[in-house]
Amino acid sequence: MVTLLPAPPARPSVTAVPAGSVAPAGPADRALRVAPLTEDAHLAHLDGRGDAGFLQYPSWAVVKEAWRSEGIGWFDANGAVVGTALVLYRKMPKVPYWFAYLPEGPVIDWADPNPQRWLAPLIEHMRARHVFTVRMGPPLAHRRWQAQTVKDAVRHGLKHLDRVTPDEIDPLGATVALRLGDLGWRASGDGADAQPRYTFELPFEGRALDQVKAGFNQEWKRAIAKAGKAGVDITVGGYEDLPAFFDLLQVTERRNGFRLGRELPYYQRQYRALNTEAAGRMKLYLARFEDRLLAAHTLITAGERVWYQTGASTDHGRGVRPSHALQWRMIQDVHERGIPVYDMRGVSPVIDPDDRLFGVLRWKLGTNGRVVENLGEWEYPVQPALHKAFRAYMSIR
Repeated sequence: MVTLLPAPPARPSVTAVPAGSVAPAGPADRALRVAPLTEDAHLAHLDGRGDAGFLQYPSWAVVKEAWRSEGIGWFDANGAVVGTALVLYRKMPKVPYWFAYLPEGPVIDWADPNPQRWLAPLIEHMRARHVFTVRMGPPLAHRRWQAQTVKDAVRHGLKHLDRVTPDEIDPLGATVALRLGDLGWRASGDGADAQPRYTFELPFEGRALDQVKAGFNQEWKRAIAKAGKAGVDITVGGYEDLPAFFDLLQVTERRNGFRLGRELPYYQRQYRALNTEAAGRMKLYLARFEDRLLAAHTLITAGERVWYQTGASTDHGRGVRPSHALQWRMIQDVHERGIPVYDMRGVSPVIDPDDRLFGVLRWKLGTNGRVVENLGEWEYPVQPALHKAFRAYMSIR
């Protein structure tokens, strides 16, 4: 039986290319191989690209301490790293096989017309690791809806984005979906994805900050003005503020009727791991009014991408609009850094005003951004019988 990597933060002791040997993918007729990767080489590839999600950075393995992990690389004929992935492993009960998960990865050349050149060596590596199922989340968009399109659909009584004609179908995402299907990969299924399939983006390309704000609806403009007039104070906190943030998060969960299932140590571990990897990778923004903490939001940066991850607020003091004030400050900071898109993370595709899930989307629509349906997560049955049993088990949980 193969021995997987130890739980994080341990890293494989292997000989890999130097951190500086990062190159673009070679011609499609050149074979690639997959092998374990040093953390330095992994980070060098991700930082060299600048477009990878934070879930593919080595620090995320430290956050997901219940999983075993491995950083792998795709090497071309010259030994240069041309692709990478963070792989998380979970053992299947009672049998010596593992479930492998690549959150929002791998980070490879998805525009290559021959994806099997990348995926075949991945599957062989997984087979050597005694993996029965591989699940990956290609970091690609599939469809997009502008805010006005969604608002018009709500006005016309439509209840789900699947009923709304998108403003854009991403050609690369649509093509990759077809290619994956031809190669035996299957979409995980509606509601099975671990990461949000639908997200909300606020694009900044070619727009000054005042133009971005001009696109906000009247509710957002009034809320920002009201918070400013009331004297809501926005600061960037630190590790010591995480317990107060978590207290607010518990209030938010009770108020909105959901449970993220994470405890304070999770956020403390995340803050330490991400900021150890790169200073300022995770920030905690705080909104206070009359010396009382009313709201707190987390912001994550990796390369040229930024995400609003988690928001929390109290039940009182909402009249001075602390959450709008926080987001406006975060938007200003992201725009000032020249980041092209602010990712406001997950939303529900349900657009029924009577549905509880619509509230988050409605709030984000006020920024005049766009809803993105991502390609979602895909699975490959390395061991078909065990994969079938796993899928049956998941369906009855």
